[in-house]
Amino acid sequence: MAAEKPAPVRVLYCGVCGLPAEYCEFGPDFERCKPWLRAHAPGVYPDELIASSSSGGGGGDKDVDKVGERLQGVGISDGSTSSAAGDGSASKPEEVKRLPGGKVKKKDKQEVVMEKIVRNKRKCVTVVKGLELFGVKLSDASKKLGKKFATGASVVKGPTEKEQIDVQGDISYDIVEFITDTWPDVPESAIFFIEDGRKVPAA
Repeated sequence: MAAEKPAPVRVLYCGVCGLPAEYCEFGPDFERCKPWLRAHAPGVYPDELIASSSSGGGGGDKDVDKVGERLQGVGISDGSTSSAAGDGSASKPEEVKRLPGGKVKKKDKQEVVMEKIVRNKRKCVTVVKGLELFGVKLSDASKKLGKKFATGASVVKGPTEKEQIDVQGDISYDIVEFITDTWPDVPESAIFFIEDGRKVPAA
């Protein structure tokens, strides 16, 4: 026995703008749609929203603003923002950069992290990250590292899309002293090595 086909959903389209009735507020001219919505789709919007254009005075705009605020409050919210649109305290959280999903973007810590990566079981690359946080130009730093350790050094984008310096060979034995001597703004306490997946201070 064949399964019953689901009944098609009947969508009510606006006779003015041609959008589905519930999307008229996002259309080109919501004011022109209101009379049609009052006549053909009274249950889609709150009465005071679609009736506001009929109140002749300038108070109609205020009514629309009030209803707009109420509609915004009904939307999906993480609970962190204040419901009052004019509240001065509500603007402060806006300054914090938010990533998708509501996560707050953290400021990068000022630290230089070095990691030794072994490739093809023999070749070794020392990765240096974070020098740019101390105002060091990475292209100049890669040239100086390459010259000092007589090896190839280049600026590349890492897995997190941040630029880092890849230096051919294992130079971890001498690089801390070279960095602190060449760039005095970088303190030894801010230099770390990645060993066995853990961050270990170089000092």
